[in-house]
Amino acid sequence: MKKIEAPRKQWTKFGIVLALYLIFLLWLRSWLGLIVVPFIFDAYITKFIPWTWWKQSKSKTVQTVMGWVDAIVFALVAVYFVNLYFFQNYVIPSSSLEKSLLVGDYLFVSKMSYGARIPQTPLHLPLTQHTLPVLNCKSYLDFPHWEYKRVAGLGKVKLNDIVVFNFPAGDSVAAKAQAEGLYQIAYPIGQSLSQPIDLSKLSQEQQLQAFDFYYQTGVQYIKDHPENFGEILSRPVDRRENYVKRCVGLPGQTLQIKDRIIYLDGQPNKEPDNVQYQYDVKFKRCRPEMWTSLFQVNKTGNGYTLQAGRKMADITAYIGIPEEIINEFNISADDMAAPPSDGVIRMPLTEGAKNALLARKDVVEWIANISDNMTGLYPINKQTGWTTDNYGPVWIPKKGESIRLTLDNLPIYERPIRNYEGNSLAVKDGKIYINGKEATEYTFKMDYYWMMGDNRHNSADSRFWGFVPEDHIVGKPIFIWLSLDQDRGWLDGRIRWNRLFRFVDSIK
Repeated sequence: MKKIEAPRKQWTKFGIVLALYLIFLLWLRSWLGLIVVPFIFDAYITKFIPWTWWKQSKSKTVQTVMGWVDAIVFALVAVYFVNLYFFQNYVIPSSSLEKSLLVGDYLFVSKMSYGARIPQTPLHLPLTQHTLPVLNCKSYLDFPHWEYKRVAGLGKVKLNDIVVFNFPAGDSVAAKAQAEGLYQIAYPIGQSLSQPIDLSKLSQEQQLQAFDFYYQTGVQYIKDHPENFGEILSRPVDRRENYVKRCVGLPGQTLQIKDRIIYLDGQPNKEPDNVQYQYDVKFKRCRPEMWTSLFQVNKTGNGYTLQAGRKMADITAYIGIPEEIINEFNISADDMAAPPSDGVIRMPLTEGAKNALLARKDVVEWIANISDNMTGLYPINKQTGWTTDNYGPVWIPKKGESIRLTLDNLPIYERPIRNYEGNSLAVKDGKIYINGKEATEYTFKMDYYWMMGDNRHNSADSRFWGFVPEDHIVGKPIFIWLSLDQDRGWLDGRIRWNRLFRFVDSIK
């Protein structure tokens, strides 16, 4: 047998790389990765496999092309592992966390804070979530599919943490309406297509059957109209859309919203400093007939868009908001894109912004609270009478803890039991059956969280789609590394310099 000879320097490199790799496997608690060790040994010591064969080529073209290929492959592999286990970039796409986090904030998200998940769909293209750009097809393979497992992290989700997570209701979506899950859009469609029913006259079991009929009718309608909705897509947990919200309820707590204030186990939870609510504001200088100078009707005829060349400064000047108080609140063209009614504009305001406007009697006549929303709230398949400002109470499931199941609370816990923990569930003759067996209680297998946006009246959050299971938690935003204001030009303040490298934990 030929003796293995290698310089001491190579043995040293091999030892360092092997030690780091074994520590990595120990962290993952996955010894399947030991199959890679022989290849590491060969790359540094035996070199039976010609890993860098192209360097010996006499062709400069081959050397140049393969050099680039080698660099690109290495970069993709490095990005793949860094994104999976350590950190990733995330950009704020909507105003649900205004003013705490702004649209256009780019976040450095740590996956080590709560512990990285072992990928459930390991074969996917780096830097894509679920769809390949241009080709518009899946960016991942369904096989192999691994069970949920999370490595040790630096801590757990804490109350009032801002958290990045996968959209729970994104388990099934219509391709052309991915902002909402199938769960959210099928019920109202099915209800609109069905004969009106007075649900209050039905028993609890009959109400559940009625809502199930609405859902099935809505799903069938969506399937029958792919030109409007596209095909129905089912996605694994780690390939669902990424959302970012604030955790306002922990496993095992009972949450209730009373007159906009969140109560946990009967005690009020501190509101974020920059929490916003929608108000109707009567501006003295705002006339509906002047609105056409700023906005134009959408091509679809549904709604309005800002005219080309117009900026937010034009809107604030038109409304009559003084320059010295503009920075007290944040408004966008989307907030303003509707003709005012007799000078009344609905807009999001923090408490500070509200007080600043009220102090200007020369600008504002009055500010009024709006009626809180009662439609589309979770659970959709139950008449609760809850609103966005007065919601619950609801107990947040905790791993290992049990709850007594009734036909009354089943709609609240149906999705965790069936969709998130993989059980079959049915109701027959007034009894609940889980996996074919009659059940009067259920013990949860995972922890769950309640997530809400700081822009309370403009946030699709747990009030609309329910609990966030622990296997959907992605990571914790650490700091803002870039912030771009899309309403401004590059030479007119597009980069928000004052937000760069601001730590998210400082945003309370």
